[in-house]
Amino acid sequence: MADTQQQLSNRKLGRRLVLVAVAMFGFGFAMWPLYDIFCDVTGFGGRGVQVVNTGELQQYQDQRQITVRFDATVNSGLNWKFQPDENTKQVSLGELSKSSYTAYNPGEAPVIGHAIYNVSPPEASLYFVKTECFCFTEQLLASGESKVMPVNFYIGPDLPDNINTITLSYTFFRDTEATIALHRDTTTTLIEDT
Repeated sequence: MADTQQQLSNRKLGRRLVLVAVAMFGFGFAMWPLYDIFCDVTGFGGRGVQVVNTGELQQYQDQRQITVRFDATVNSGLNWKFQPDENTKQVSLGELSKSSYTAYNPGEAPVIGHAIYNVSPPEASLYFVKTECFCFTEQLLASGESKVMPVNFYIGPDLPDNINTITLSYTFFRDTEATIALHRDTTTTLIEDT
């Protein structure tokens, strides 16, 4: 009797494991489309940057103006100065707009950083379209170097009426692995040159 109960228990466990394996396999197939949707909505991996025909965009320009606020922060692991070149800007819906941020490395060594962005309120991220952005690409700043980084964007004309202000916020992080590799390559080059 104990053997029969053990066999039933083993069969039940075996079925559960097969179901888990099938579910994991199905989830693996679903991950790629879900990742694509996530990247399109959030702009992760630079996917939010779009090419736009300015002639087509002009036909959608709306008289409604909204305020875009620009925000900049630096993660504590990165010793950079980073700020928007303008704090706010009035833009018309559908209008191709430009802004920029400036980063400065006051340190004594070159450092590589990368930025992530956030659009708030979150609902506005569906209508905030970047056509040029420095986000998600490595930015190398030498000691004492300053760099202006442009952001070109427009806001879709179908932005809901309850949104009058949008904040575009960037945070720069130190890319530790890339910076270590940079210093290792620089040291190797210096040794080979001597």
